[in-house]
Amino acid sequence: MNLHGEGGGDSGPLGTDGMPHGTGDLEALFRDVATLKRDVETEADLLLKDYGVSDPGPEIVNLAHYVCLRRRDIRSLQRHLMRVGLSSMGRLESRVVPTLDAVLAALSAMTSRKQLATFHTDHAFFAGERRLEEAAAVLFGPKPETRRGRIMVTFPAEAAQDAGFVRDLVRKGMNVARINCAHDDPDTWRKMAGHVRAAAKKEARDVRILLDIAGPKIRTESVFRLRKPSRLRQGDRFCLVLESAPGPKPDMNVSASVSLPQMVERLQAGDRVLYDDSKLEGVVETVAEGTATVRVTRCAADGVKIKPGKGLNLPDTALGVCPLTSKDRTDLETVIELADMVGYSFVSRPEDIDLLEDALEDIGARHSPLGVVAKIERPEAVRSLPALIARAGGKRPLAIMIARGDLASEIGFERLAEMQEEILWLCEAASTPVIWATQVLESLVKFGSPSRGDMTDAAMAARAECVMLNKGPAVGEAVELLDRLVARMEGHMMKKTPTLRALHSW
Repeated sequence: MNLHGEGGGDSGPLGTDGMPHGTGDLEALFRDVATLKRDVETEADLLLKDYGVSDPGPEIVNLAHYVCLRRRDIRSLQRHLMRVGLSSMGRLESRVVPTLDAVLAALSAMTSRKQLATFHTDHAFFAGERRLEEAAAVLFGPKPETRRGRIMVTFPAEAAQDAGFVRDLVRKGMNVARINCAHDDPDTWRKMAGHVRAAAKKEARDVRILLDIAGPKIRTESVFRLRKPSRLRQGDRFCLVLESAPGPKPDMNVSASVSLPQMVERLQAGDRVLYDDSKLEGVVETVAEGTATVRVTRCAADGVKIKPGKGLNLPDTALGVCPLTSKDRTDLETVIELADMVGYSFVSRPEDIDLLEDALEDIGARHSPLGVVAKIERPEAVRSLPALIARAGGKRPLAIMIARGDLASEIGFERLAEMQEEILWLCEAASTPVIWATQVLESLVKFGSPSRGDMTDAAMAARAECVMLNKGPAVGEAVELLDRLVARMEGHMMKKTPTLRALHSW
């Protein structure tokens, strides 16, 4: 496949890049795009069979087209198309084949060749965008008047006791309330949900509820300290133990039990261990007799204190755990009672979608309209994302949450910056709404004043269908700011497409 536009037919005068400007150059471009389209469609048919989808909807077909196209490096072809005034195909996520057809139709007209492709109608060309908006409305409610992006707020415990707090969030622009089932209990969740429904009715708003089941979250539990000071620094060692009540270990100042004890025996020498959103990173040195010895390789200069209830990430370890715990299965009964959506943690494979469906059937809820928010937290979930979306297609409403806290710990902060973009693109190709989560406007939420980085990140978040705010003293102010910021940013950018509203700064 020739992606360089070289050779073929008569050529005109050379451009500054040494490429001909005449009909021969356009003929070569036509052949390249036609070959690209043929190969993408052929490979996509095979990919859909790999996904195990017998009757895929148009969004899943487009997803397969997008995956097959993005496996290629077409940067050279893009530049040659731009030079002759055609689409560079840099904005085809929701419309892969229609965009290729449009380029072929334009090249046919420019070369006076028999037209082998036609321009699609507006309705057909933008069908993917329409499907995405419809999917977002099903999950997150109708589009707000001033913005397409919705705002989700994670509820603190006080939301169960203070109806005024909830109504204030609804009044300021909250579209979705997130209740974390890793905390509190069903009675508390019922009070929170009741305040949401009541506030939505009083404010004449459609506000949705997400109950986020905990999953097999790995956390430190009991911590034993032999002596003080107990802050760990680079080069220090500590133990993770199988036993529930850790005790003294030879040559070790700190040992801790974990919420998923079997993980200790799954660790291997060389595996990385990240503690409390990567505040500390270590590497396993030995595993023996129910004890994993970890040497600290990175942490703050003044050290880190190991505390109970802090998260652990194990990016190199095959945990082999089921994403649904017995607690999750019990909590699903309350989820069905209260929620519009369930947050699904630790989902990593297409089979995990089937597992949730089976659990819902067990409680008589397979045919409920409950939406699913699949949280992308581990490298396996990233690799399986296209197949995971395809497996869920048609079963029930689906959204993808970019759980940036856990995901950053698993794949690294540097890779996260790139991966969050790729997830946005892939989900758009599948007409699947995205929730941009973790630490949005964190300084404002917690301390009452946003940082410059907060504002830039929140502006980037406007490309998602929903933005999640964590709990904090100033979360109401954060909702108001995000409401304004998302509306303004949507005047400049729709997904990857610049939208050129009038500028008044100059």
